Amino acid sequence: MTTARPAVDPELARLLTAMPSMPPLNEQTLAVIRPYATLPVETVLAGHLDIDRQEIIVDGVDGVPIPLAILRPSGSDGVTRPAPCIYWIHGGGMVMGDRYSQIDIPLEWLARFGAVIVSVDHRLAPDVSGSTLVEDCYAGLVWTAEHANELGIDRSRIVVAGTSAGGGLAAGTALLARDRHGPRIAAQVLICPMLDHRNDTVSSHQFERDAPMWSRGDNAFGWRSVLGGATDVPSYVSPAVADDLSDLPTTYLDAGTAEVFRDEIVRFASRIWAAGGQAELHIWAGGFHGFDALFPGAAIARTARENRSAWLERILG
Repeated sequence: MTTARPAVDPELARLLTAMPSMPPLNEQTLAVIRPYATLPVETVLAGHLDIDRQEIIVDGVDGVPIPLAILRPSGSDGVTRPAPCIYWIHGGGMVMGDRYSQIDIPLEWLARFGAVIVSVDHRLAPDVSGSTLVEDCYAGLVWTAEHANELGIDRSRIVVAGTSAGGGLAAGTALLARDRHGPRIAAQVLICPMLDHRNDTVSSHQFERDAPMWSRGDNAFGWRSVLGGATDVPSYVSPAVADDLSDLPTTYLDAGTAEVFRDEIVRFASRIWAAGGQAELHIWAGGFHGFDALFPGAAIARTARENRSAWLERILG
């Protein structure tokens, strides 16, 4: 298989040179790398004095407590006009991160649309495995929909969104909601989502190693941590293996040309269209995995984030 691969955008490449190098992700290095995926909430929300924060606990499918963070514009009551809700699922390869990871992305939607953000702190692999992560996410979504009135949320405008592993979990959560006749989801936003445990596309082999942020080897470790050796993989865990992608909420997907997940994302969008669904797909030339979260000020990142927000504005009306 070819080792040629798309180049990283020149501005992003310059910014990457200032980044500290990280060892490949594996069983030995996970404990070293995990702290880099989280920041204190005070740091994350510094300067956001116009946000009210609430922390609650909901029961997971097995009764284990699952934290949710609820962020809303200060002073909003949701009575005059219930707000849209962004149900946020963080990234981190399913093995790291917390409910405040990459939260700056949905915070843009809080500021732009007055949206209420509900962010779920699902458990992480390899501490848990199988469907536990996506079931945690679904439990938080069900709670959010059931408590929409007290949260000031418009039930008809709940958007499930996530980046990287969170994008894959968002897709799995949407499949669960469809199949269980659960909460109605207005849209799903899948940002460079981690969709396919098979890890065997052209793009995954192009970025076998020495890939910015996430390589095929890192991806193999993430999936190995989630699956725990299982060979019968549910579509809720690995949405790319779902037989049926019909009746899903309208979907936004994006990724970069210079990343592992490029081809599985393109195929997922194509299969939504083939099933009669609606999806908008953007593949950003020179983007690496998570470029818009890591370097939001770069020109390509600003364009990607604005395009995503403009799409969501159309969906939310």
